[in-house]
Amino acid sequence: MKLNPSREDDSVFHRRESGVRSYCRHFDAVFRSAQGSLIRDAAGREYIDFLAGCASLNYGHNDPDMKQALVEHILGDGIAHGLDLFTTAKQGFLETFEKLILEPRGLDYRLQFTGPTGTNGVEAALKLARKVTGRTNVVAFTNGFHGVSLGALAATGNRHHRIGPVLPLHGVTRVPFDGYLGPDFDTADLLDRMLSDPSSGLDAPAAILLETVQGEGGLNAAGPAWVRRVARLAERHGALLVVDDIQAGCGRTGTFFSFETLGVVPDLVVLSKSLSGFGLPMALLLIRPQHDAWRPGEHNGTFRGNTHAFVTARVALRKFWSDGAFAAATQAKAARVRERLSGMAELVPGSRVKGRGLMIGLDVGSGELADRICRQCFGDGLIIETSGAHDEVVKILAPLTTPDELLERGLDILENAVHAASRGGRAAAE
Repeated sequence: MKLNPSREDDSVFHRRESGVRSYCRHFDAVFRSAQGSLIRDAAGREYIDFLAGCASLNYGHNDPDMKQALVEHILGDGIAHGLDLFTTAKQGFLETFEKLILEPRGLDYRLQFTGPTGTNGVEAALKLARKVTGRTNVVAFTNGFHGVSLGALAATGNRHHRIGPVLPLHGVTRVPFDGYLGPDFDTADLLDRMLSDPSSGLDAPAAILLETVQGEGGLNAAGPAWVRRVARLAERHGALLVVDDIQAGCGRTGTFFSFETLGVVPDLVVLSKSLSGFGLPMALLLIRPQHDAWRPGEHNGTFRGNTHAFVTARVALRKFWSDGAFAAATQAKAARVRERLSGMAELVPGSRVKGRGLMIGLDVGSGELADRICRQCFGDGLIIETSGAHDEVVKILAPLTTPDELLERGLDILENAVHAASRGGRAAAE
């Protein structure tokens, strides 16, 4: 059933676009414009955005300062495509990232600009770890999601994505993530035992790859002690610790990197999604200097480094990360969202709040129930999606810049939908 019949004809999408499309199947509208945390469709209807390009728009849609800088760059005939040449746009980004992100955190990384998406960054990380260590195996975790190109897909747990290739997916051993076997089972103990036992069948890994908060896997947040234990195991057994911060990074958990408060310094870090600040494709691999073993051109690609993204990313860093105010505001919003979700959890027996920072949601225990909630939300003007092995988690990825009043309006819509779902019906929006 079409929720939005009075809008532009959408037949060309159904006639010409591949059946692989997904998000548009859940949101029956043709969208035309967006600003901040609001999206408008072709019929003029307004929606609050709690999806934010799946965390690609942490600073909202069409930030005016990023937009102005990009327009000025384009109108001034700034470099649009530069391979990996030195450009003033890249220089500005590198200097800003060094000054505002690396130096204040005491981090020393080399920056590799990979292909433009997160999976490209993961591919580069795994390839480099194998080159550095001379090993082939990678340890990844249950419910992890690292991309859908073949190398990254081997480390992705989601069966829905893994069944497509006709080639076997090799080179990865999967072990249980923190909490996967219940709260009383420390899966780091299991990993330690397997790595230490030469007869466990676990080949010595080149890398241990993890998300500190598993976005697509259901907002599973690893405990700080568990992450530190895994980091020590990686060091002891000669593996590189790789943190996939594609969705959890760039402020989503309340700090720029999701691992900042966990007491670890990864060997490799993958960033993408909100790195450009403006929704422009850009991916980055951070490499501890002793592991930067690449020969010139050994891992390349035509679009390794998006010059337009350098421009907007520099503005994003200066605007939001020059001091601690933005992180503090994000953490305050996250506390408020957690409080509201805790109240909603009481409406659905057995449900619980999951996640960290503004990468947070409500596990309602059923994919069918979560889908009903999200569909009512969309009908009432809120764009929100699900995650988890069975799509059982209603996931909030609102822009970190969402004004408090708009955030509360979105949460009101969500609470109304949760209340309706808990009663088996549909409630009218407030």
